[in-house]
Amino acid sequence: MDFNYSDWLIVSDIDGTLNNKARKLPERNKKAIERFVANGGHFTLASGRNPKSMERHFKNLPIAGTPAVVINGAGIYDFEKQEMVHFSPMNDKAMDIAVKAAKKFWMVDVVVVAKDIIYITGMGIFGKWFVVIDDLKHKHVYNIAKVPREDWGKVIFSGDPLSISRVKKYFEKINSPELTLMSSSVASFEILAANTHKGTAVLELAEYLGIDKSHTAAIGDYFNDYEMLKSVGVPACCGQAPEEMKEISEFVACHCNNGAVADFIEYIETKK
Repeated sequence: MDFNYSDWLIVSDIDGTLNNKARKLPERNKKAIERFVANGGHFTLASGRNPKSMERHFKNLPIAGTPAVVINGAGIYDFEKQEMVHFSPMNDKAMDIAVKAAKKFWMVDVVVVAKDIIYITGMGIFGKWFVVIDDLKHKHVYNIAKVPREDWGKVIFSGDPLSISRVKKYFEKINSPELTLMSSSVASFEILAANTHKGTAVLELAEYLGIDKSHTAAIGDYFNDYEMLKSVGVPACCGQAPEEMKEISEFVACHCNNGAVADFIEYIETKK
């Protein structure tokens, strides 16, 4: 029997969640999303990527009518209108802290992801790899202090795990109310504006769509999804996620290689 899921919003992380470890979309996930959307459901993606690098993943699914969460929650982007419908930029104090940290940890690569452009700073080894893959609009500004102070969505610190661990401890010690701290991998650490993460953006999107928080659902696989899972009505994670993610999840799906998103959609359908 088919149901009307127009009062539901399901949001999924991309790498390691929607896609398998080889970054391919399992056919089982695609079919489940198609079924959910055909029955009126709102399905979208939430990622640390900017709109350009998310586009090919987004357009591979029948979800064009629902905006996506981009830049780890700094923005909400409408792919149909080709515009950012919500954006939370870092303020001057937050940017000052980022510049000071970049100078302190000069051996770490630092990338500024702004609303419409990416700035590579320092040597830019990670930054160049970051922009080349998806041919992203960018500029190389060696000194981060000279990066134009307009619409900074997030700042990424990338390097070897030991250096990134030191960066993380530095920001945790500062404990600035101007920032949101986010571990995106063992080799990268991100800072965003205060109270800005995937969770705040998902709830903003739900309000935009007129969906009650109790009918918001999200699935992820790593700590940059943690706040998103804590924010929504029905949180879930993939089978390979860290234990801390499983502890806050209502539902634990299979490994991403086997169609974790399909597992979650089937759970929502059963719950309905």
